[in-house]
Amino acid sequence: MAYDIAEPYGPLIETTLRLVSWNVWARFGPWEQRETAIRETLARHDPDIVGLVEAWGEPGRRLGMPHQVFAGEEDSGLAVLSRWPIERHEQRPLAGPEDATGAVLFAQIAGPRGPVQVFLVALTWRLEHSAVRQAQVREAAAFVASLQRRWYPTIVCGDFNADPDSDEIRMLTGKSAPAVPELVCYDAWDTAGTGGPGYTWARDNPWAAPALWPDRRIDHVFSAWPRRGGAGHPVHCEVIGTEAVGGVLPSDHYGVLADLRY
Repeated sequence: MAYDIAEPYGPLIETTLRLVSWNVWARFGPWEQRETAIRETLARHDPDIVGLVEAWGEPGRRLGMPHQVFAGEEDSGLAVLSRWPIERHEQRPLAGPEDATGAVLFAQIAGPRGPVQVFLVALTWRLEHSAVRQAQVREAAAFVASLQRRWYPTIVCGDFNADPDSDEIRMLTGKSAPAVPELVCYDAWDTAGTGGPGYTWARDNPWAAPALWPDRRIDHVFSAWPRRGGAGHPVHCEVIGTEAVGGVLPSDHYGVLADLRY
């Protein structure tokens, strides 16, 4: 088929799915009140798919999502929740020093317009561990490349503990040599953010302030490019969880919501 400069992806997909990626801070602080705030925040935004880092127990049941997979310790793990069935899943540890490991949870979701592949990522958190995170990104990207289906959205999201201009994130967004050949992603905030810096770790959050870190955008939603019809292309992205519910902020991180062509 000849290349059409006016429609390089063919006719664009006009429908979307809504995904939220959020580090929900395990069972720290007043976690029961925070869980209520998380549930009410998610209900207000009505996502189709949710990726939770530092989730606990069975969050799908408590947060009103009918399908879920969970990997990790009871008090803190990775969870993918979905309104649609999850037909397969797999978890991979990411190497690092004893206190600096990471993980990826893969879930293939049987959505109404074809499969959706979600890779939920958690990288090591320490500021000095950029080199460790770069190695973890290469591991995670190799995992994505081995499973991705190029006809449908492939979403890579989670808590990367790295700013968008860091070496580890640049490997995913086409700003440096890719982590694996030909795997390049849209950054949902850069592509379709609602304006401003999009910080997800912010000094104005009282749960985050004690860390004495600067404001940072370290939680991300990426989607693999290119896809026919622009599948996975972000059309809207916003930061959520910035408002208290019942006087309690939901987490020390703010969440990222993205609407993606699907």
